[in-house]
Amino acid sequence: MKSLLKRFVVAASALLVFAACQKEEEKLILDFSAVPVVSVSAPSVVLVKENADKDALTISWPKPNYGYNAAANYTIMIDKKGGDFSKAASMNVGTGLSKTFKGAELNSLLLGLGLTPATAADIDVKVMSALGGRTILSSALATVKTTPYLDRLDLSSPWGLVGSATANGWDGPDQPFYKTETPGIFVAYVNLIDGDIKIRQDNKWEVNYGGSAGKLSAGGDNIKVTAGTYKVTFNLNASSYAVEKFSWGVVGDATLNGWNGPDQNLTYDPSTDQWFTLTTLKAGDIKIRQNNDWAVNYGGSAGKLSAGGDNIKITTPGTYLIVADLKPTGLKYTLTATKVWGLVGDATPNGWDGPDQAFRPDLSKDGVWTLTGVKLKVGEMKVRADNKWDTNYGDDGANGTLELNGANLKVAAAGTYDILLDFSNATAPKITITKK
Repeated sequence: MKSLLKRFVVAASALLVFAACQKEEEKLILDFSAVPVVSVSAPSVVLVKENADKDALTISWPKPNYGYNAAANYTIMIDKKGGDFSKAASMNVGTGLSKTFKGAELNSLLLGLGLTPATAADIDVKVMSALGGRTILSSALATVKTTPYLDRLDLSSPWGLVGSATANGWDGPDQPFYKTETPGIFVAYVNLIDGDIKIRQDNKWEVNYGGSAGKLSAGGDNIKVTAGTYKVTFNLNASSYAVEKFSWGVVGDATLNGWNGPDQNLTYDPSTDQWFTLTTLKAGDIKIRQNNDWAVNYGGSAGKLSAGGDNIKITTPGTYLIVADLKPTGLKYTLTATKVWGLVGDATPNGWDGPDQAFRPDLSKDGVWTLTGVKLKVGEMKVRADNKWDTNYGDDGANGTLELNGANLKVAAAGTYDILLDFSNATAPKITITKK
């Protein structure tokens, strides 16, 4: 009797185990037809700069029934209509089931895809769901008609300044002239040494101007200059030019050189028609003035500037990005505590000890930094903040997405590169390295 009972218990246990296994096996059968079904909040979106900080488009999808309780990871991909998604914009949203784009974020994405400002164009949207390490399911495409806006000024011109007094000598590339509000009048902001300059078109000699005493002629004589920081005005309408000492700078007891200067120079940014600098400040006061002189100076508070206004207070020491709109119709400033990003490594000119190759902020896109025309060697490099190792980024997957303390970035071929660093999505910063 005991033996029979024992056999019964064993058999019952086996049946339970078998049933449990069957149940578990049923739970783990994936329904490959269970893909995300994408919805968009509007079939058409017209973006305007005035609504840059407002919600523009929401992409969402209900969680599919995968046949078991799957922990899916979702990625939104956006490409131009008819694209193959090989150069699509992608955003990982983790286990979330929606993504809302602000106007500025969506606009930047659309321009990055090559869409033309102020022109309507369709985009394709799809959502990829990743299950486990290898299974990726794709939604059907959703289409949205979008119209981006121009988020940066195009003040470029075919004209440039060339010569022994310029940074690149007679061989160029030339120092650029920028458009002004008056057609046919261009300006260049340059640091010159003792020497000669001429004005030419498209970095070529077929069309060039020289002269003296403010008058220009085709193929004319070299224009002689002495060392200094200048604004050069080229008037194509009147065949004339002007070379005048010109700079904007930050001065004050919060700066390294105090109230007596020399001032911390501001750099012109043609994409926004503003002036900026990255500088370290102490607690104290600053003002903005022209030509290291008090004849023209600005102060203020709460982002507003006025001629001869009050000192601008700095309460917290640190590194700041100062941006100033010094046009009579603008007269405003921003003062933002920031990290200064740089490139370091044996692939860079200064090696692992630095100083780093400094990125420049793109004032038209928050969180975007650029490094143009840097000469790199075969080797490795990383991105770090403030010439220190406390905050540094590499690329573990060699896929353009940066990770904190990630693997070194590899440079396989020596040459001249343009590098874009995008921290607009702080959780997944990206780097784009382009050989010129």
